[in-house]
Amino acid sequence: MTTFKELRISDSVCETLRYKGIKEATPVQEASIPLVRAGRDVIVQAQTGTGKTLAFLLPIFEKIKPQAEVAQALVVTPTRELAIQIAKVAQLVGEACGVSSLVIYGGQDIERQKQKLRRHPQLIIGTPGRLLDHLRRQTIDLSKVNKVVLDEADEMMHLGFIEDVEVLLKASAADRQLMLFSATMPDRIKALSAQYMHAPENVQIKSDNVTLDSIQQVVIDSSEDTKIDKLCECINSDNPYLAMVFCHTKQRTHMVTMALASRGYLVDELHGDLSQVQRALVLKRFRKAELQILCATDIAARGLDIEGVTHVFNYDIPHDAESYIHRIGRTGRAGQEGKAVTFVNARQYELLRRIEAGIKSRIKKANSERHQQHKEKQEKILKDIRAKEQAKRNSKGKAKAKPLSKYAHGKAAAHKGRNERSRRVKTHNKSNATHRSKMGKH
Repeated sequence: MTTFKELRISDSVCETLRYKGIKEATPVQEASIPLVRAGRDVIVQAQTGTGKTLAFLLPIFEKIKPQAEVAQALVVTPTRELAIQIAKVAQLVGEACGVSSLVIYGGQDIERQKQKLRRHPQLIIGTPGRLLDHLRRQTIDLSKVNKVVLDEADEMMHLGFIEDVEVLLKASAADRQLMLFSATMPDRIKALSAQYMHAPENVQIKSDNVTLDSIQQVVIDSSEDTKIDKLCECINSDNPYLAMVFCHTKQRTHMVTMALASRGYLVDELHGDLSQVQRALVLKRFRKAELQILCATDIAARGLDIEGVTHVFNYDIPHDAESYIHRIGRTGRAGQEGKAVTFVNARQYELLRRIEAGIKSRIKKANSERHQQHKEKQEKILKDIRAKEQAKRNSKGKAKAKPLSKYAHGKAAAHKGRNERSRRVKTHNKSNATHRSKMGKH
């Protein structure tokens, strides 16, 4: 592996990264940092958990001029959680470089954001909607921004932010350097790159197992009636340190949260209906392990890097392989091991096969603890029956010779019925004597 020192990262930044336990560059960082430093437009395709954040932040901080009090770089993300996650890394590295940064997203007090923007942060991180809001209010100036990053670009396309992104790009400097970081490459992203990028360099980090090697993946058969019971069985048997349970909708998330809470688990929910303050509080409690289980929609599938997540449960099976990868990527991070459990009913196996094709791997089928106990009990009963049948067959094979008389096995039958003085002979003689006596009387 290549060290950050070999990538010509400054000593102060290397020391900061070492303090956080980051000593070697990941493949995406090793491939991207030299290209971004050289000022090239890049399209980086890599899966979640590969270290993309540092891949663009480190060379960008090198290019920012700390003495210039204008916004020089912009990072656009699809969700608040991802924006906050990037902002934490940016603050850490920025302190070592003397560069100021600001994160803005919906749900915050916009007047406070205006005040912070007047301090002229050099790096701005935000979501498309709130960035566009400030642009229309003329409270943000992007005209000097010559480095733009679209992180999780495929998700922005999926959420319908493409038009907002185009407005932001047009408001930035004409000689901007554009960097797209994405897990997949939909046609809309290819069209965007053709329109706004100049001879982009393509970086694709390939992995046959899509960076899921450290995650144990299993599938459990279930029905809607038994799913919550099987989820509880898995939690009780595995006893995860921190676990995330993913559902399709806000209503399902709330339902599962209430069901787990009623059974005594430390659980809370995370979805789009919560205010930003509520979401931040839930995540804070989860990070501090005050909660054991976090039930969430796919809003938590990207950008959340929470240390200690040992298990991910797909209460509702994801719609595609990409969503599956992002969900289970919340565990098994930074070289740690994790486990991902997906509940599937009889009508969802076609969807499961498509996910397996997308990750280029078959997912092992497992049974819940109760099903396993029942199976073991049935196997024991069957084993006992087979043992008895075998013993019966063995006893028939060793059958003894048929005795000469029905008295042969009596207590006094040492003669085996062959002695003329046996009980049989005496009884016969006595019978004959009685008969002759009766005949004499006549």
